[in-house]
Amino acid sequence: MSQQLDLASLLAHPANGGLRPVAGTDDSPWSDVVVDSVEARLTAQGDATTDSALGILTVEPPPTSWQQDALIRRVRDRGYRALAMPGADHFGAGSRILADRIGLMLLNTDDPMVLAKACWQLLEGRDALTLGYVRRVAQSIEYHADNLADLLRHLSSSVGHGIALIDAEGVLLQAGGGLPDAVHAAIDFGPWLDTVTVADGSAASVHVDSPSRAGLRLAFFGAGLSALQLSALAVAAEVAMPAVAARILIDEVADVNDAAVASALMRDFLEHRDGRDAELEQRMVDRGWRTSGHHLGFRIVGRTRVDTFQLLRFVTRELGSLPMDSHAVMTGSGLIGWLSFTSPQSPSEVEAHVAALRAVHTATRRGFNVATGIGSPENGSAGLVTTIAGARDAARIAVDRSATGWFVRIDALGLEQLLLSWTESDTFVPAAQSLLAPLVSAAPELLPTLTAYLDHESGIAATADALGLHRNTVSARIARTQELLGLDLGDPEVRLALHLACRAVRG
Repeated sequence: MSQQLDLASLLAHPANGGLRPVAGTDDSPWSDVVVDSVEARLTAQGDATTDSALGILTVEPPPTSWQQDALIRRVRDRGYRALAMPGADHFGAGSRILADRIGLMLLNTDDPMVLAKACWQLLEGRDALTLGYVRRVAQSIEYHADNLADLLRHLSSSVGHGIALIDAEGVLLQAGGGLPDAVHAAIDFGPWLDTVTVADGSAASVHVDSPSRAGLRLAFFGAGLSALQLSALAVAAEVAMPAVAARILIDEVADVNDAAVASALMRDFLEHRDGRDAELEQRMVDRGWRTSGHHLGFRIVGRTRVDTFQLLRFVTRELGSLPMDSHAVMTGSGLIGWLSFTSPQSPSEVEAHVAALRAVHTATRRGFNVATGIGSPENGSAGLVTTIAGARDAARIAVDRSATGWFVRIDALGLEQLLLSWTESDTFVPAAQSLLAPLVSAAPELLPTLTAYLDHESGIAATADALGLHRNTVSARIARTQELLGLDLGDPEVRLALHLACRAVRG
């Protein structure tokens, strides 16, 4: 045989006959592999101090300890540094110590002939090893896969190594283990094919030819892989890639359709907020949307043009790491979403949830120019509508708030700021009525006086002339208005908000 074989690559082989170490620590490469059913027919390897070979016996070890010791000595004297056989686990403790002392590694194999085939592939059968991987990939593709994750599971299980769909930022999906960070960092995203080996493991990756998602690679990975195995896995990855790319497209079409259905469902829910619709509520339950309980809404909106579907994909992935029930749907130029809880949340818990959403916002802004608004905690189906409406209002303000990092929480805003944001929403009139309710209940003349006062640019004399009142009367009414509302009419923003509210209430 012209190559050398090491234990790590043999253990990494997906079809190694159930190989596992039993005793011995000398794992230096082997220059030859000999298979036989009788220990006496194992070919002598010459100088036992320099040569190294793996012997494979197809029979179990003898039952007594002295016979086991004798077998170990004879195999080592013939120049072998490793012995694999079925039932090697039955070697006694004394025999294992002896093997370790004289430099013979003992290996257990459930199927010696399968192990021998794996050794041949790694030493001489480069094409056979590659063909074996390719055949397993083809068999995996023949199976029906429910989605991309299911396809990756099939591929990993058949090939016998981990598999991951990655981009430059990290791992998007994986099966059969976790791709080490150091391996991901070493992968070159430029060439069509790439193989890397670092201390933490190895990977063979190929560029994924996907028209909708640039910068993807498909990687087979594992520990202890030899250069021969990496080369074979690179071919396997190249064969698997078209099926993965096609599955990405199929799933993406399905995801777009599902996102459109979810968006329409949320629109129907918000439009029917004043009445119960059993069929609508059942559709929401079927999607896993719980309207009962307690909710915290949020709105993420593009400050410039954004791909809302890709935004939804990213935000959904970020929300998936939060230890709570979360949902997000596309709407308009961004998303609306909410967190749901079975019990009321304490102020400290609400603060923690807001902080988590801020972290999602920060991560999202690395790839999307967005602003985020957070609603107030609310309860029940009507509360879900309210918190989403509040989040929309907060997002409308957040678009212009660079000082807050384009992140605004509605509970941190003054009512006058909310009124300015609400003028374009159907929540403006109820909010205006709520703001001015103290005037209506205290004295019917206060609201008309305030309206005239604001119409005449806060001029006492002009207001008195318009209403046919004495200026002292107007001054008294305005002072009373400020007292009832608790607002400073000297603030231009307050005056603007009140003016808008007066116009809305008086029609």
